[in-house]
Amino acid sequence: MPASPSAEAQLSEILSPERGAVVTGAASGIGLAAAKRFAALGMHVCLADLDETALDTAHEEVRAAAQAGRVMSMAVDVADPGAMAALRDRVQDTFGGVALLMNNAVARHSGGCLDEPDNWRKTLDVGLFGVINGCQAFAPDMIAAGAPAMIVNVGSKQGITNPPGRPHYNVAKAAVKAYTELLQHELRSGGGAVTTHLLIPGMTTTGGRDHRPGAWWPDQVVDFMLEALERGDFYILCPDGEVTPEMDAKRILWAARDITENRPPLTRWHPSFKAAFDAFEP
Repeated sequence: MPASPSAEAQLSEILSPERGAVVTGAASGIGLAAAKRFAALGMHVCLADLDETALDTAHEEVRAAAQAGRVMSMAVDVADPGAMAALRDRVQDTFGGVALLMNNAVARHSGGCLDEPDNWRKTLDVGLFGVINGCQAFAPDMIAAGAPAMIVNVGSKQGITNPPGRPHYNVAKAAVKAYTELLQHELRSGGGAVTTHLLIPGMTTTGGRDHRPGAWWPDQVVDFMLEALERGDFYILCPDGEVTPEMDAKRILWAARDITENRPPLTRWHPSFKAAFDAFEP
């Protein structure tokens, strides 16, 4: 899709020096890379994360990258609406407003569909309600300000194609996708200056994990995200060193056809459908 002049102009205004950005899950990975990029553009940047030690280190990295803007950080449990409201108030007092909110915090647990409820709750509290809490805390003031602003919620391909093996995460990210689509529809219908976008990373080396062949680095994801935002894209579907956009399209359309063709779920991983999937051309 070619770049929209209005989307380009909106993004340029949002990323202007001394406008405010808030990033959750900012102590590492994509969140940290995004915070450093926003700071390098001259924005005021707030880093929010639950890991205070990692947050202190990240704060210094972002401050070193900063240009005209200020940098603040706050240890926050995004699953707590009161904590997110307190974050909003502190950011408002410090920066005077927010032009860009990036809801990136996540929790991951291994296990199955019948895993203990506490693991499900923690994953959903952070991965889903952390996103909802962030939007509910910041969006009303962003809308009321009347200036171009945006919300980027971080989803996952696992929330779309639903691969077996980590149901907690898949369910949270599927819900983030649905919530973000609905939020963008509401904002678009309201005719305001705030837009919402869904970042869908590919395989990315984050969180102190060993780098895997084919994985993108967080900076690559941020580069791709900014290019997509400049075009005005809602779905920011990132490739990586192993998965091309064409492969993503094939997997997503195949998964959708499980429904439209009344097949069993997750046939992509079913041996009986392997030959059909391999031959499938979207």
